[in-house]
Amino acid sequence: MCDRASLKQKKRIVVKVGSSSLVHEETGLTDLFKLEQLVRILCDLRNQGKEVVLVSSGAIGAGRKVLGLNERPSTLPMKQACASVGQGALIGLYQRLFNEYHQVSSQILMTKHTIIREKSVFNARNTFDQLLKMGVIPIVNENDTVSTDEIEFGDNDTLSAVVAALTGADLLILMSDIDGLYTDDPNKNPEAKFIECVPKIDKSLYNMAKGSGSDFGTGGMVTKIDAARIATDAGCDMIIANGKDFRSIHGIVYGESIGTLFLAHKNEDFDLKRYIEEERH
Repeated sequence: MCDRASLKQKKRIVVKVGSSSLVHEETGLTDLFKLEQLVRILCDLRNQGKEVVLVSSGAIGAGRKVLGLNERPSTLPMKQACASVGQGALIGLYQRLFNEYHQVSSQILMTKHTIIREKSVFNARNTFDQLLKMGVIPIVNENDTVSTDEIEFGDNDTLSAVVAALTGADLLILMSDIDGLYTDDPNKNPEAKFIECVPKIDKSLYNMAKGSGSDFGTGGMVTKIDAARIATDAGCDMIIANGKDFRSIHGIVYGESIGTLFLAHKNEDFDLKRYIEEERH
């Protein structure tokens, strides 16, 4: 039922990296070693002929550190100010690293309006398709600089699933601060059991979900299950894995038993716009 060998055949892969996987826990500053490791691995996937999209958190966190803020901003204007500073810093760092491997990258900033408006969905899909055909690795983030409660995704787990659905990806990898899905919070319950494969998402999964509680991340396990609903309904397999070592991305793509695999089950009635609109209410 849980056929990992099929992962070797995936051609269009979306990789989401959370803020907690990109910073030093002690300082909150960017972990340059891990960032370079991530870029090298994504470039190697491209060298194998795979199409790659990176959904990266970290703009607000990067801006927060540039501005000398020790705590996460609590007001919308402050979040947007941090994002405005951090987006440029983060993409600049990514592009320098990708250039080291002669890999072209690009930046795409999105809000829910991108999905809700039919014309912008059409344009976004065409942009992704053209970039991937040209061998570019798009780096996607929510446009936190202009986002409000009405138009924000709120976390990059949801955004990455939307990107996977929008681009017709066949594999979504969520790199998080936990090994995968457990029957309970493994940090609090030593009896919690790891779940290797989820053939179908139901209410019982949400009862198991616990938040990660990271100071730099925003998405807990509930948001990851929400993301899995979008991705699997769109026909895309999804894996939650630990982002402490990005080399596991290679293992996942080669079919190793890493993380929790949510199996795709294409829903012929799947409507991304309708799903996002329902989320707003």
